Amino acid sequence: MRGPHYAGDTRSTCLQGRRDDETTVFSQLVSNSESAPSLDHASDDPLFPVAHALTRSFMKEQSSSRASENPEWLTHIEAVLEMLNEGIVITNEDQRILFVNSRFVEMTGIPQQDMLGADASEFYSEQEWEFLAQQIAVVRHQGRHRYEFLLPQKDGGRLPVIISSRILQNSGGEFRIITASDISEQARIAKELRSANAKLQERQSEIEEDLRLAAQVQTSLAPKSTARGNVTVDSFYHPVHSIGGDFAVVNWHDHDQVSALMCDVSGHGIGSALVANRIYSETTAHLRAGVCFSDMFGRLNRFLIEDIAGSGMFVTVAAARINARQRRMHFAGAGHPPAMIARGSHSPVLLQSHSMVLGAFPDAEGTSESLEFALEPDDRVVLYTDGITDVFNSSGEMLGIEGVREIVREAASLPAEEMKQGILDGVVAWRNGPPTDDASLVLVHVR
Repeated sequence: MRGPHYAGDTRSTCLQGRRDDETTVFSQLVSNSESAPSLDHASDDPLFPVAHALTRSFMKEQSSSRASENPEWLTHIEAVLEMLNEGIVITNEDQRILFVNSRFVEMTGIPQQDMLGADASEFYSEQEWEFLAQQIAVVRHQGRHRYEFLLPQKDGGRLPVIISSRILQNSGGEFRIITASDISEQARIAKELRSANAKLQERQSEIEEDLRLAAQVQTSLAPKSTARGNVTVDSFYHPVHSIGGDFAVVNWHDHDQVSALMCDVSGHGIGSALVANRIYSETTAHLRAGVCFSDMFGRLNRFLIEDIAGSGMFVTVAAARINARQRRMHFAGAGHPPAMIARGSHSPVLLQSHSMVLGAFPDAEGTSESLEFALEPDDRVVLYTDGITDVFNSSGEMLGIEGVREIVREAASLPAEEMKQGILDGVVAWRNGPPTDDASLVLVHVR
């Protein structure tokens, strides 16, 4: 059995048996075997100059004997082969090494005298030689071959190389010219790249796991569909990425009084989500404390300007406080798409914002108090973000506020528990392609 590294004193005596093995491999790899092409068919081969010189030496050589001594033509060409920068090996058809140049000796570290006359298989493990036998079979069929492999080294190491192999034939025998190009530096760089990519992939997996957990937390903050007293609240939340900048807060004061707030932080992804979660805590505390909307907007504006300065994040807000027993609603908005009151088959009433976007200017919040509206039985209050309005159809037309208004009017004829889905279905029917923005919706039904 062949050893896994160089063994300088080993010599195989079963050349003909191994020759038969190569023929078997060849028959498995190639059907309809053809004789090896002549030199004339390979003028574009990188080995052509060497092959051509060898062929001229062949023609000069008169002996057709297949003796163990090196052919005369090889003596004529040795000086040329020594000048090449690539490792050169020449073997006969029995894989006996006839010549190695000094560059090849340098690459392997194996003394020249230990290689000359040796069977090439002695320097490889059984598994390696099995692969090489397959490549030799290809060379025998095609006349040439190029592949990546490893050169054995004296210390037992392996040097990554590109092998170019070519067959030359004359009436006296068959010879193989093999060049070996050192690619150890390229292999080292490739190994480093693989290692770096593996680390990046590991880090990517960690980030994805963090985002998955963050998405679970953010989704858990979304209001749940709830019915208390004469009020039912339904909600929808969908970030365009795993996490986003939209959020809604629903705070129950008692069975007939509820506050609902819709907020949209500019941008998408992690930055928006972090700001959104921070503002969520602020607004939840303000709603529970019963802070009036104008004061709440002022505090949020100062928080964005002073505590998150330079983030470039802006926030739009719409808030409603509903007393179902008195059928009254207070509303305020800051740069947010208008809320709507859907009433039967009538066109929904638009509730416009009276304050600017928060986080842009010190005095963005309006000075006026929130607007007050009288509610009727079966009124439905709709709060949403621009992910609902800013969708485009196949013609490039935006749905817009009026488009959403019409969808809400049509959906208002549905039972209250089906209205939210009716709105979402209408938006999807208009939209061409997947969502491009975070989208949120809160629907409050006053019975």
